[in-house]
Amino acid sequence: MAQELYLLSPEKALLSLPLASLGSRIAAQLIDAVIIYAILTALIMLAAFTNTIVPLMPVLVAFPFLYFILLEWLWNGKTIGKLALRIRTRMADGTPLTGGAAVGRNLMRMADFLPGFYAAGYVTTFLNPRCQRLGDIIAGTVVVSVRQPSNIMAVAPHQAGIHAMEDQVGELRGMTNDEYVALKQLADRFYELPAAVQQKMINEVYLPIARKRGVPQPAGIHPIFMLEATVMKYGRIHGLL
Repeated sequence: MAQELYLLSPEKALLSLPLASLGSRIAAQLIDAVIIYAILTALIMLAAFTNTIVPLMPVLVAFPFLYFILLEWLWNGKTIGKLALRIRTRMADGTPLTGGAAVGRNLMRMADFLPGFYAAGYVTTFLNPRCQRLGDIIAGTVVVSVRQPSNIMAVAPHQAGIHAMEDQVGELRGMTNDEYVALKQLADRFYELPAAVQQKMINEVYLPIARKRGVPQPAGIHPIFMLEATVMKYGRIHGLL
């Protein structure tokens, strides 16, 4: 099961969000369940005392759903249980939870509960590579641990020397500093990324810039070597070494 969700920001920086563990989600769910039970008990006692149990029945039925929907929507993906466990719900692209997604994922709790004790939801969360229950899959959401999303590709100093492929990358005419920083960040941390993320970053970050700036892709040479050479040559041309 994946522990990190890797996302590419509009600025072509790779972001990492830590996915919430199944254990933390269960603990948060238990806290919320206790709170819901306490409030429902109080409402039922009040209804019995005032002889309004029938008029209040729709409220009693809807309250568990409204609890999750309203708190997650208005509280940036958090409930009281999630706040206690330092987790929150976000859209699968890393953006804040929308109202529509809050409604969708929480109306699906009935399906997640089947055949009882949240069995379908827990099994799906355990097996899903993004730790998503059925409601998350339908709504396009994930539950993550709370921390500031950070750029995991911090710029590091160049290594000394000249890259063996520098003479093949061309003049890099028109290449911008923003493009250089994006490539530099990718080169710095490329070997720490999972293979699937490496390929995704090559396709979405390096290759578009390489095509735009006329960097060739020699047969039999992995793109990372040309990427490194591009970074080294641009840094050398512009006095960044």
